[in-house]
Amino acid sequence: MSAPIVSRQLARATLRATARNTARNTFATSARQTFRQHGGRRFYSSESPKASSSSTLVYLAGAAVAGAAGYYFYTQGPGASVKVFNPTKDDYQKVYDEIAKRLEENDDYDDGSYGPVLLRLAWHASGTYDKETGTGGSNGATMRFSPEGDHGANAGLKHARDFLEPVKAKFPWISYSDLWIIGGIAAIQEMQGPIIPFRPGRQDRDAAACTPDGRLPDGAKGSDHLRAIFYRMGFNDQEIVALAGAHALGRCHPDRSGFDGPWTFSPTVLTNDYYRLLLEEKWQFKKWDGPKQYEDAKTKSLMMLPADYALIQDKAFKSWVEKYAKDNDLFFKDFAAVVTKLFELGVPFKEDTERIIFKTRNA
Repeated sequence: MSAPIVSRQLARATLRATARNTARNTFATSARQTFRQHGGRRFYSSESPKASSSSTLVYLAGAAVAGAAGYYFYTQGPGASVKVFNPTKDDYQKVYDEIAKRLEENDDYDDGSYGPVLLRLAWHASGTYDKETGTGGSNGATMRFSPEGDHGANAGLKHARDFLEPVKAKFPWISYSDLWIIGGIAAIQEMQGPIIPFRPGRQDRDAAACTPDGRLPDGAKGSDHLRAIFYRMGFNDQEIVALAGAHALGRCHPDRSGFDGPWTFSPTVLTNDYYRLLLEEKWQFKKWDGPKQYEDAKTKSLMMLPADYALIQDKAFKSWVEKYAKDNDLFFKDFAAVVTKLFELGVPFKEDTERIIFKTRNA
């Protein structure tokens, strides 16, 4: 058994043994410290982003991005000739590194990592795709504009967009669309998840391309709703359940979704615990003034949404929940495949666009 697998299993065992009897801040901090002590992949600095160059990129309308990897037009200053910047794999790796090293720069934000909210940004930017009309998806980054940025499902994602602004300033040649996806990939990989390949070439669009409200999943609804939302994008039942595993990360906020709490005891570490907890814990309705949600009967510190619980009420969905609960490697394999598909929905890549594999911070 490889050292990383042993490390992850030891860390997960430690998390399960200690986190159940601790409060929110304690188990979040313990999760991060445990993974550092046992060889986790996340090693970051908290240095502020360096000031961007005085050179100003001037994007030409309709020609900001062209070709497989993207060609970006810029000038060095007034009166200077227009030049072309063709980013390499190393350039994209530098963007990834800039995001990765800052993920844990603010211990006061949620559970100490911006990773979950960055993944949610990439997910929600991509999850608006409609296969029938070809609209939506990660190509465009239209959440920058109203009304899409104000949709209820996107509440709180300004935190993620603002987090990435210094990165955009440091690397002004990259589109917001590609930047948001790299943020999601960095979040997954740096939170112990599988490797997610990246294809560049997304182009930013204006407010006219904003998608209508209602294209993203509603956590308050059940299996029929989930199928309607995900089938519209071109996913099947297995892929729906695999994507749901992202709920191993992060938490809900009353001032955003209205719901409250984390799904797992290690909300900054990606494992198959979401599925295990769904099956192994006893879930009951939370007694509170907020919307309908479930809490674990044992500690009352975890939550599940009605849409989560629907995965074990529906026979077809439950079969995949059971498979992923038993096999973390299978979950990682299927999760990597379906997230890659999600992030590329509707993007007009050139046929010869190569996928890039980003190195993690301690690779």
